[in-house]
Amino acid sequence: MPAEMLAIPVLPAPAARPSPWVVESIELGKTYGERSPNPVQALRGVSFTVAPGAFVAIMGHSGSGKSTLMNLLGCLDRPTFGTYMLDGQNVSRKTRRQLAEVRSHTIGFVFQGFHLLQRLTARANCELPLQYAGGLSRKERRARASEALIRVGLQDKLERRPTELSGGQQQRVAIARALVNRPKLLLADEPTGNLDTRTGLEILALLQELNSTGVTLVMVTHEPDVAACAKQVIHMSDGLIRRTEEHAVPQSARQALAQLAAEEKAP
Repeated sequence: MPAEMLAIPVLPAPAARPSPWVVESIELGKTYGERSPNPVQALRGVSFTVAPGAFVAIMGHSGSGKSTLMNLLGCLDRPTFGTYMLDGQNVSRKTRRQLAEVRSHTIGFVFQGFHLLQRLTARANCELPLQYAGGLSRKERRARASEALIRVGLQDKLERRPTELSGGQQQRVAIARALVNRPKLLLADEPTGNLDTRTGLEILALLQELNSTGVTLVMVTHEPDVAACAKQVIHMSDGLIRRTEEHAVPQSARQALAQLAAEEKAP
């Protein structure tokens, strides 16, 4: 038989399937001071997934590992062991420079303390992530920042500085800044921690509305009433997930606001 008849045809490699998860944590662990006499194992092998459009709350007391987990999910740190898949990409062993690139294009952050630059207007604060990421003209950056601020209800505050805004409005600017790069994942670390009850409910209502439009959200909180607004709650202690709670019908922050208003009007 001629040699050419024995040739085996080379088939093209199958196309990679997109991941069904925005977040996939596989036995994720973090140990601080590995070479010290008393290393601290902050995470002991945590596994869970976050689907597109999910709203997940992570709860736990101080020292439970929730802040360490948030740092890993936000690519602010690297795990000691385990695998972290973000939007189908293994980011577990990326360099710090590579992690910064992932953060600038894939993740939006909302912090308890707002972290706004006082000398800049609301729109200029929102433009900052776009400047760091590069690739857009000044006109495009301004348009995207304005769009994000309008989305969070601050269309009349574009040129206000943080000192001219209430705490709730400053947090809305921070949320707009987190959304301006159109991230795959929005991370909120105690987003209502510095706010009074009414303002906190307003921010939760905004987060629920954003989630209803498809924004994938993971929030750290120690308040059960805040976690009740999420679709899923992960309870942590001693660096482990102890249980997961599903909310078929999460608490509506908008309804809680209406109830609060009614109670205030009652004699």
